[in-house]
Formats: sequence, C-alpha cells, structure tokens
Amino acid sequence: MFGLGWPEILALVVIALLVFGPEKLPQAAQQAGRTLRQLRQMANNAKADLESNLGPEFKNFDPADLNPKTFVRKHLLDDVENDWNASSAAAPVPAMAAAPPPGGELGFGEIPPYDTEAT
Repeated sequence: MFGLGWPEILALVVIALLVFGPEKLPQAAQQAGRTLRQLRQMANNAKADLESNLGPEFKNFDPADLNPKTFVRKHLLDDVENDWNASSAAAPVPAMAAAPPPGGELGFGEIPPYDTEAT
C-alpha cells in the first residue's frame, strides 16, 4: 500500500490521533474516504470521456502509456529487443572456428578461434 510498511502506518495513526483527537478522528477518516472516492470517480469519468471522444482508432488507448518510462519501453526498446532476438535467432553461432592462418592475422569476415575449455 503506497510503499508503506506496518511501522509507518502505525506512526501515521498515532500522529492522526494526536492531531485530530479521538473525537474527531472518525469524522476526518470518513471525510478523507469520501474525498478519495470522489477523486477516483472523477478520474474514471475523465478516462471514459477521453476514450469516447478519441474515436474508434484509439480503442486500446491506455493513459498509463503516456508515462515516459512506459512510452520509451513500449515504443523504442521493444523494437530493439525484437530486432536483437530476430538477428540472434537468424545467425547461428559456430561451435568451433577454424584455426587462424600461420601469419596470425585474420582476414575480413573470418571468425577468431574459440576454445570451449577455456571458459
């Protein structure tokens, strides 16, 4: 719940008792609950209005996608991951490459030797 543990919740209850007192605390909690319910209803109404006014082409629109982290992950990194997975699946890795030429230098496109026992 909002990243709060039991010690933090207990501290908030004690502070609320000290600030409001035992007589007014139930009224304050009731008013806070009513306000939270109204805010949640307003947010749901705004989301429904947005979805109805955008039209059918935005049927699967999710306002959470507008969060910058989600937007970057969804639109940029997914494409990179898909490209990476497609290229790695298309190019098989050879198990053992041929030994380098006696001169010690590899030509263009030659794969260096790989020793499976060295790793």
